[in-house]
Amino acid sequence: MTPRVLILTGYGINCDIETQHAFKIAGADAERVHLTDLTRGVRKLSEFHILALPGGFSFGDDIASGKVLANMIKYNLGEQVQEFIDSGRLIIGICNGFQAMVKMGLLPGFNADYTPQEVTLTFNDSGRFEDRWVHLKTGRNSRCVFTRGIESIYLPVRHGEGKFVARDRHVLARLEKNNHIVFQYVDRNGNLAGYPHNPNGSVNNIAAICDETGRVFGMMPHPEAFQHRTNHPGWTRMELPEEGAGIAIFRNAVEYARQNL
Repeated sequence: MTPRVLILTGYGINCDIETQHAFKIAGADAERVHLTDLTRGVRKLSEFHILALPGGFSFGDDIASGKVLANMIKYNLGEQVQEFIDSGRLIIGICNGFQAMVKMGLLPGFNADYTPQEVTLTFNDSGRFEDRWVHLKTGRNSRCVFTRGIESIYLPVRHGEGKFVARDRHVLARLEKNNHIVFQYVDRNGNLAGYPHNPNGSVNNIAAICDETGRVFGMMPHPEAFQHRTNHPGWTRMELPEEGAGIAIFRNAVEYARQNL
């Protein structure tokens, strides 16, 4: 079985083609589908095994990054999304997609409740758009399907509102205790560190989280932007594998879907 992936597109989403290509490299049948085709019922989420919310500037970041997209999905497709998750399927949100996921309540999804907003992504502490490469390490005992076998990874970030904040200390404690934290920003030695290693000031250096099942996943860095060694900033000076490290995240998702869906 070849897993089918829905790559959401439209209204300012601009990383959809790269995300589609990454999933195709990973062996999936990936299709870009416009948000309007979903909200009008022309297409259904049930046609697919994996849903990807790519990066970009949906609805021009009006109100806040990802907020309008979050409401469009929540109030037009909420039941379909819930059925999608209940049926064991996968969702990944990258950058703007992650922002939309937290603002519609999909993450962290405590107690399998994907409606209340418990965390957010807000303006970088630097007060400016950050475009740089960062080192990430995987959280201890992470249950995330997308990051199996990945202990650390080097990926680019490009965002103005990437600072991860929990609603309160109780939410943050639960994220840590129940292994929701997937990636943290670190320095090149793997240690938690401040700016510029943590490019946005995220609380506890959190760069990515997942739900309790490990199948619903959001991250600020861009794995689809490291598909080939020539994407790496040091490719002319370093010996690197032909395939970029970011593809491993998509391969994990496709393999899980192939074996379980």
